[in-house]
Amino acid sequence: MAAIIGNVRHYDELNPLLEKRPISTLPYDSKYRLIDFNLSNIANANVTSLFMVFKDNELRSAFDHIGGGNEWNLDGVSNRFFFHNYSDYEKLGDNDAAYFENIIDYLKKSKSEYTVYMNSNILCNIDLRSVLHIHQTRACEMTVVYKKVPASIVYKEDIVLELDNEHTIARSHVAKETKLDDYVNLCTGIFLLKTDVLIAILEEKIADGVSGKLEEFLRERIDASTNAYEYTGYLSNIFDIVSYYNANMDMLDTQKFNSLLYSSQKIYTKIKNEVPTYYTKSSVVNNSQFATGCIVKGQVENSLVGRGTIVEENAKIEQSLIFQNANIESDAEISYAILDKNVHVASGVKIQGSKEKPMVVKKGSYVKENILGGAK
Repeated sequence: MAAIIGNVRHYDELNPLLEKRPISTLPYDSKYRLIDFNLSNIANANVTSLFMVFKDNELRSAFDHIGGGNEWNLDGVSNRFFFHNYSDYEKLGDNDAAYFENIIDYLKKSKSEYTVYMNSNILCNIDLRSVLHIHQTRACEMTVVYKKVPASIVYKEDIVLELDNEHTIARSHVAKETKLDDYVNLCTGIFLLKTDVLIAILEEKIADGVSGKLEEFLRERIDASTNAYEYTGYLSNIFDIVSYYNANMDMLDTQKFNSLLYSSQKIYTKIKNEVPTYYTKSSVVNNSQFATGCIVKGQVENSLVGRGTIVEENAKIEQSLIFQNANIESDAEISYAILDKNVHVASGVKIQGSKEKPMVVKKGSYVKENILGGAK
């Protein structure tokens, strides 16, 4: 297989977290990034050829995290991976041909019989080899991966499938265009098809002068001849602040944590050679996770804390996500909040949100005054 990862879908509902990064490099569970799961799915399936699309102003974050790709076995002699930057993806129709020609060129040079496409907002740990095996067994043009989920976690632009049986699709529709049942079959944005079929689709679009995006074309191809593959593991659909917050907090649930990170497939991330987190005698920690390099002197409960964070004595953090290199001074209180990278919270300051509306503090902020009940 060859693989294509789309990283250009943007959700305004995730701002300010996406102001300077793609959704794929959002931190997850203290030490991971969302893209780690797609990259690990690819590595575990021994896929050696990868094409990634990013917006022009978001490449720096991706390069910084992926580097040479050695953590995902992308730096081998026979392995190849490519970054493709797009200057204005929202106006793709202005120069579709150039964009599609780059993908076609990649696909032809990959010499792969099959191609898998994945987007970056849906988090799962899937065995792509099993998807390929079922695809070959059922001899269909395309296989789409789905999972039965509560309608409450479906985004308005997501595709929902109606099935005749476990793998035959009766019809598909955009979520916002119909009334949803309590549980629906959510299209995960993972598509597998023969490479020459994908090339033919793109060449046809170029010849017809049709504007659009690769994922849109694949969604359009879903019909009764498309095979549906059910994914049964842990899944999160991330499209706004609440869904992102909940996806992280799920990792404090042992069953969900083990389902995602300790299944038969390992999840890899960028390696940091740092000292372990240090807990002083004054620290009180309950049901929380920490990345490396932290110093904890205060109280942390039901929270996820990124690398290099300092929690001073008498500071209190609960029900919160703290990104890397935060500095929480003494007597500060943080609850139901998301603190982006390099946030400094002054002594005695209170930051308080709610489960329904977590408080978000922008990257690099120095918080000297209380933030209660409103977004910053």
